[in-house]
Amino acid sequence: MFSSFCSALSVLFIPNSSSLPLDHIHQLPQWFEEELEDDLKWSFAVNRVLHATTSEFQDIVLLDTKRFGKALLLDGKLQSAEKDEFIYHESLVHPALLLHHNPKTVFIMGGGEGSTARETLKHKSIEKVVMCDIDRDVVNFCRAHLKENQDAFQDEKLHIIFDDAKAGLEGRAEKFDVIIGDLSDPHEGGPCNHLYTKSFYEDVIKPKLSDNGIFVTQAGPAGILSHKVFSSIYNTVKHVFKYVIAYTAHVPSYADSCGWVLASDHPIRLDKEDLNNKIHERVRGELRYLDGAFIVSSTVINKTIRTLMMNETHVFTEEDARFAHGRGLVGNA
Repeated sequence: MFSSFCSALSVLFIPNSSSLPLDHIHQLPQWFEEELEDDLKWSFAVNRVLHATTSEFQDIVLLDTKRFGKALLLDGKLQSAEKDEFIYHESLVHPALLLHHNPKTVFIMGGGEGSTARETLKHKSIEKVVMCDIDRDVVNFCRAHLKENQDAFQDEKLHIIFDDAKAGLEGRAEKFDVIIGDLSDPHEGGPCNHLYTKSFYEDVIKPKLSDNGIFVTQAGPAGILSHKVFSSIYNTVKHVFKYVIAYTAHVPSYADSCGWVLASDHPIRLDKEDLNNKIHERVRGELRYLDGAFIVSSTVINKTIRTLMMNETHVFTEEDARFAHGRGLVGNA
């Protein structure tokens, strides 16, 4: 994949280029293009490729884009972008930590870029964060090139292990107040698919949560036409935990809404004033995206998707999985 990605950088796609002056052709931008569905592509202009490498598991590329700033790609698929990653990472981290009565220990599955750890460490009560990512090269790459996360990587409360998240959790004696799934979307042949299954939630996640513990996972695209993985993950989690909340937010660089699923066997209380008070008391600095009112409102799913979610019957197993679509390509305009 990486060799084809690099070769694409030198390929010139210029419609009607015969009518353009040569010096203007050379000024045309490169474009990142991601195939979101078989019949749908999303693209944006790229100033340059900042860094690129290949690990044992995947291709890792950092782009400088015109609209979204630095953008991290894994296997050609956009993971996060500088200008709007705070939407995704605040939404992933803070609702779970705020809804827990006193979170001290957190286990992050994936999260190699460091942004999830960064948001988690904003909470004053946190004593220990374990980040388990399978790809050492991704972590080292992001540690070197994503300056906004360097303080998190250097925080003594952060403990990084390199392993499959299942093995990383099973190999630890302690339990955690909050477990966060910051994983790549499930893809056919992907390394994370087993981390979305009912058996994993039931046999690994649940026993590793402390009393009143909370589990939250990113759950893929959650748009009107792109919600199937989201609704499947939601239904799967519902088969394991007593109390389950799904919520969504629009992330511009994803060209879609993103979904998360939060769960516990302890009742979850959503109150905007209570959440605002906790943000003020517990969180260092200002949140850019979330406040109590928005956290509550994000759990209100539109009628179309809510109806489909309530009628969802698919349970995610290793034998019967649902996969997200998409790989990306960079070329010239």
